[in-house]
Amino acid sequence: MKILVCVKQVPERESRFRLDPSGKGYSDQGINFVLNPYDEYALEEALLIRERLGQVEITALSLGPARVEKIIRRALELGADHGAHILTPESYYLGPGETALQIVKFTRERGFDLLFFGIISEDYMRGQTGPMVAALLQLPFATAVVSETISDDLGLITVERELEAGAREVVELPLPAVLTIQSGINRPRYPRLTDKLRARAQKLEVITGLEPLPPGRCAELLRAFFPPPSPAGTFITGALEEQAEKLIRIIREKTDVL
Repeated sequence: MKILVCVKQVPERESRFRLDPSGKGYSDQGINFVLNPYDEYALEEALLIRERLGQVEITALSLGPARVEKIIRRALELGADHGAHILTPESYYLGPGETALQIVKFTRERGFDLLFFGIISEDYMRGQTGPMVAALLQLPFATAVVSETISDDLGLITVERELEAGAREVVELPLPAVLTIQSGINRPRYPRLTDKLRARAQKLEVITGLEPLPPGRCAELLRAFFPPPSPAGTFITGALEEQAEKLIRIIREKTDVL
């Protein structure tokens, strides 16, 4: 069995963001980039399948500029067998449709039985790339997967999906298939020293030619900006009775509730 896990490099949430000169994104300066936390669950699920079945080959794939090599090697440290990097120019924006197109180009004739994605990326949080890949490849897919079981003949996968309001759905898909993995399905592991040493020396497959885009872009990034600051809050001090009176007065002044 061959599993492709698509991973993404995202900025740490504690980073200090600044708009780039184009006004269409953030500057990379001073940003620490990490492996998308949601993709860690997808990779861990692939590793668990390999531990159950034995003969499973896992490829970690990512798109982006040269700095993306760091998170591909992180996936190798965690246990992926191979790493592949679709190299893009610096500060080159790829929407989910265009990203899906590049992934589809990579998967052609490689015979993957399963394609795993994290349910969303922590930066844009769209959750669109996985389903778009499935649509372009005309493969069955399931999103927000919280458990999976592969049949003994490796022909079917039964998954449980998380729906709205706490509901669950169980579906059976023929392989090959595409899954987006929900956080909490497992507990991602820490890398072993031997895997760290292997990942440091392992050669990555680098793909430099991007798939030509069809006429008309799926999405175009027009502008990026910080939201306006929220109004300053009001702190109410004094004894409890005084605080209650002040609060009632503020509510009367600003609303028609009282």
